[in-house]
Amino acid sequence: MDSNWTSIKNFQIVAFSNIAEQSHLFFLLFFAIYMTGLLGNLIIISAVTIDVRLRNPMYIFLCNLSLVDIIFTSSTLPKLMDILLSRNFSISFLQCFTQLYFFMFAAGTEDILLSLMAYDRYVAICRPLHYHLIMNTNKYVLLLLGTWICGSVNSLFMTVSIYHFDLCRSNKINNFFCDIKALEKISCNNFGFHIILYVETLILAFCPFLLSVTSYIKIISSILMIKSTNSRRKTFSTCTSHLTVLIIFYGTGLCMYMNPPSDHLEMQDMVFSVLYTAVTPMLNPLIYSLRNKEVKRALSRIVNRGNLKNLSFLKGR
Repeated sequence: MDSNWTSIKNFQIVAFSNIAEQSHLFFLLFFAIYMTGLLGNLIIISAVTIDVRLRNPMYIFLCNLSLVDIIFTSSTLPKLMDILLSRNFSISFLQCFTQLYFFMFAAGTEDILLSLMAYDRYVAICRPLHYHLIMNTNKYVLLLLGTWICGSVNSLFMTVSIYHFDLCRSNKINNFFCDIKALEKISCNNFGFHIILYVETLILAFCPFLLSVTSYIKIISSILMIKSTNSRRKTFSTCTSHLTVLIIFYGTGLCMYMNPPSDHLEMQDMVFSVLYTAVTPMLNPLIYSLRNKEVKRALSRIVNRGNLKNLSFLKGR
């Protein structure tokens, strides 16, 4: 490890350093985004856990996605809100790399989870008679276990690799959290950074993305073979929520990481960072709860069950 890293005790998060007058307004904005995402994802997790009718691979994957989204936002937004309130832009060396680890863990795990959800929809639509045989309990439990392990190991490898790069430019991070792209800008060894990023992109971004695209090509081909327009619409509606989430996640992710590092694009990078790390995890539960009939029915049953219990309790008194 280079002595430049060991000589640094903290970094400076400078993304919102020039908005002193609006800092409380931004705090309220990010607090609303964080709480909306947190509550929305907790509702999804509760619905899947409580309602036995949602105990199938599709909704088990969705429950895991909600858990990952909670980690996603919790790794970045609480520290940002603390910065906006206290106006203390310092983040310790340990906090920075802890934040980087959990952010990359959530991003990598979500990549794989979304591709597994696409594969699940492919099996359900293209091979419905074999669905329960292919997506049996043992298989999807192993897939989920492998997903969490891959996300954790990849994040550990990336964090340790970045930890050993040389820092020679500054300790100022031009983003609202310790992001790999922001750390790249203050690293001497840009070539090594690029190699790590390309390997990361290939393994945990391109491969899952390719699986998702392949699954949806086969899904769309299968749907187009259905003669009835109503049946086509009904079949496609089973995967519109996931497809919407997929497009938003990869769209914002590509905009965030595919732009070359540049001092002239710092504001644009920060906007895409907010969309990718805060807005997308907030939208996921909203998209699934608003567009998915089964989730809406499950939430309705849970609410009605709660109302009946309250009514029974009042009558008993």
